[in-house]
Amino acid sequence: MDTINIAIEPLRAFLVQVGAYLPRLGVALAIALGGWLLAKALRFAAVKALRALNFHVLSERAGVDDFLQQGGSRKDTADVVGLIVFWLVLLGALIVASNGLGLSQVTDVLARVLLFLPRLLVGLLVVVFGLYFARFVGQSVQAWCRGAEIGDAELIGSSVRYSIVTFVVLIAIDHIDIGNGLVQQTFLILLGGVVLGLALAFGIGGKDRAAAMLDRWFPRAREPDRR
Repeated sequence: MDTINIAIEPLRAFLVQVGAYLPRLGVALAIALGGWLLAKALRFAAVKALRALNFHVLSERAGVDDFLQQGGSRKDTADVVGLIVFWLVLLGALIVASNGLGLSQVTDVLARVLLFLPRLLVGLLVVVFGLYFARFVGQSVQAWCRGAEIGDAELIGSSVRYSIVTFVVLIAIDHIDIGNGLVQQTFLILLGGVVLGLALAFGIGGKDRAAAMLDRWFPRAREPDRR
């Protein structure tokens, strides 16, 4: 009899633990399911709100949607924002559920991902509005150069536009905090090398071309005929 009790006691203890764990598991599953439904509803609402505000028109003019389509995605920027909102809500629900189950390591990993998503969302918005602003400023500078009869108006406008784009991308990367500044430093080093190389090549091999471009951009006033 004692032998039977010794054999059954571990099974009994296991069943007791399972019985105590099942309610917590049920609550966790209910929280996860509720979070998933709430995340889908908020995603739908966010996309509808952005489309009502013509955010998709802004992102299309900024060129972000074209970039996504070239990458093989069928979604536009509004859909991407809605997807980020979906995962924000769902990860929040999963954190609550895993914390209720006592899964501390899983909770820590999900919390880190949850803290990253808002930075990603803000970085995406910075890129969209920054690219639109860069396009607007580039076109304005190009129109002004044409009105002032400055040659190479398209080149100057494009230079201003891509300079702003570079600055905006650096701001977005810095806000997302990828690589602890390694990406920004590498990009700045490469950009500095390209600019230095172009300056040396243009200055050494294109003196006449530089003089002609400056004369075309800022033509000298012709001296009056003294005869």
